[in-house]
Amino acid sequence: METQVGREPFGTLDDGTRVDRWTLESGPGGLRVRVLTYGGIVQTVEAPDRDGTRGQLALGFADLASYTAHGGSYFGALVGRYANRIGGASFALDGQASALAPNDGRHSLHGGPGGFSRVVWDAQEVEGGVRLHRVSPDGEEGFPGALDVRVTYTLTGGALHIVSEATTDAPTVVNLTNHTYLNLGGDGSGSAAGHELRLAASRYTPVDDTGIPVPGAPADVTGTRFDFRTARAVAGAYDHNFALDGGVCAAPRAVAELYDPRSGRVLELSTTEPGLQLYTAGHLDGTLTGTSGVPYGPAAGLALETQHFPDSPNRPDFPTTVLRPGERYRSKTVYAFSARPRSAGNP
Repeated sequence: METQVGREPFGTLDDGTRVDRWTLESGPGGLRVRVLTYGGIVQTVEAPDRDGTRGQLALGFADLASYTAHGGSYFGALVGRYANRIGGASFALDGQASALAPNDGRHSLHGGPGGFSRVVWDAQEVEGGVRLHRVSPDGEEGFPGALDVRVTYTLTGGALHIVSEATTDAPTVVNLTNHTYLNLGGDGSGSAAGHELRLAASRYTPVDDTGIPVPGAPADVTGTRFDFRTARAVAGAYDHNFALDGGVCAAPRAVAELYDPRSGRVLELSTTEPGLQLYTAGHLDGTLTGTSGVPYGPAAGLALETQHFPDSPNRPDFPTTVLRPGERYRSKTVYAFSARPRSAGNP
């Protein structure tokens, strides 16, 4: 069935800038996603369970004021210019040093305090979805070059497709992702720690106590709590990058499967990216309440952030995040939702 696309006002910022909400829906009772022009935020993701009941799966807020007040949680956000951390909030490219805006101790996190998740994007309808656009000016948050960015959200059947593209007028670094936290049991249904995760990742990047990768190549997951090559429950805290098998790819390949035994919902994740950051929302402590009206605690949702590796601008041994004039950055991730029926071992 053809995807229905609609737009409505969602609020106004203090400076008078209007924010809209776009709704994408693939038929009655099917997948429905709402996207805000503020921060490119995926506000809601609604998908049916094994009984056909559609539930809201994304952590987030019901109003614009909550997003602006609590932007550091990055609920649903379009993250950039550089997702994850850049050590020391600095890097050098072609002999030119760039000093970034630190916002995670001495490091730069998710593009800095005024990153892509904190701005209003232009939007236009496209077939099956919406395309967001903005030009990040030279020097924004310390990053060199004017970066022309387009991020397109479309629905096809039971899948959300996110395509990010960018060009620059000067050498720079780019690493974009979506930071939606999902609980396949439903927003406010409790901890997602019982979700079963499978990752096509034989290696991960060990980090220091500030989240910066330690020297050396990504480590083998064998015999560690980072081995999700066979599906198992997500237990304990994670904020780590997994080096996906296959590295950078021209077309999305399947890299992850997340399954909730309670609801039967399944998320199959495909991407062109070389890495995936698994974050179990350890910062949530019950002080924030989302659209469900239930306070968010640790592991209220899981973020599966497809991206390049943290601190790549300072690590020439990692897949490059450098973008030069005349080149085009392109990244695609597909979130496909389905449900497994009940079985004898899964009542």
